[in-house]
Amino acid sequence: MFNPAQSVSAQSNPIDALAGVDRSNKTAVRDASEKYESVFLKNMLEAMFTGLEEGGTWGSGNGAEAWRGMMIDEYAKSVSDAGGIGLADTIERQLLELQENSQ
Repeated sequence: MFNPAQSVSAQSNPIDALAGVDRSNKTAVRDASEKYESVFLKNMLEAMFTGLEEGGTWGSGNGAEAWRGMMIDEYAKSVSDAGGIGLADTIERQLLELQENSQ
């Protein structure tokens, strides 16, 4: 089964990261592309929150980092569910093009 978190951290190329996806199934390709975009957005948002002062919404206690992580996950999912930033469309198009060229 495709695990975007493992694939993204292990691969720098989105096409390599999605190598385990059955490209003949367009629904699977689309789902994998959207998952990759969601993981990309999560990484981008984590970088945006790095270096911010502690406190704010979740305070500065022991659980603050966990809550921040969950909030970032939800932000990434929300952006992805709302149509994302177009990365999933590009990845899907590339995967389908690779499939057509390999036949």
